[in-house]
Amino acid sequence: MNEHTCLTEIADLKTRYDLYGGVHKGLRRAGCELLLRLGSVDFADAGETEAVLSMLRLYLDLAASHVMHEDLHIHQALQARGVSTATVDHQHDDHRRDFAALEALAQEIESAAPAERRAACRKLYLAFAAYLADDLAHMHEEETVTAPALWGAFTDDELMDIERRIIGSIPPEKNMAFMRAMIPAMNPAEREALLGGMQRGAPAEVFNAVIEFAVRPSLPAAAFRALASRLRIAA
Repeated sequence: MNEHTCLTEIADLKTRYDLYGGVHKGLRRAGCELLLRLGSVDFADAGETEAVLSMLRLYLDLAASHVMHEDLHIHQALQARGVSTATVDHQHDDHRRDFAALEALAQEIESAAPAERRAACRKLYLAFAAYLADDLAHMHEEETVTAPALWGAFTDDELMDIERRIIGSIPPEKNMAFMRAMIPAMNPAEREALLGGMQRGAPAEVFNAVIEFAVRPSLPAAAFRALASRLRIAA
């Protein structure tokens, strides 16, 4: 981590349009939950094993998509305005290698003989823990270094245009998966801001689908009722 990303400087960050906050909260939450599952799952149980490896593959799919979106829509935009993205580009290259290695370890578990499965599971757990540690540091770099670079190079309206292009490039089913990861990771004010903007700007059928298939299933009942009250929708 660079000196200028130290914790004492976090409080000095400007309040500007945030391209990273919501999706990074979702990925942090999903990654931490997955690490706990990988550490506690009974890999002698075929059903549990299949479920946790499916969870891993969904996470890897979302993480890989997120990296690609940042490369295509954020890094290229910064480079076009003369801002270097070399550090985060290298980190993304490392992530892509990690995604492939984690998938290979998942396949190793699936093909392992019963006597070898414990060791294969331990390898996956340790490898994912190491990846997650790197990714947490990487997201910190983006939110404390890359985000201020974006604020210096773009207006908030331009940043919102970048975000709209990212969202528009994602298939609906994957958008739902991102929302299921992001919504429970947000605080109530962030949920209201995100979904209130969608309520005002998206077609009613799209907003209603997000509520029913992403938001309601991902929140505790009390949290959903509080959100529904703020948005003035049925709980």
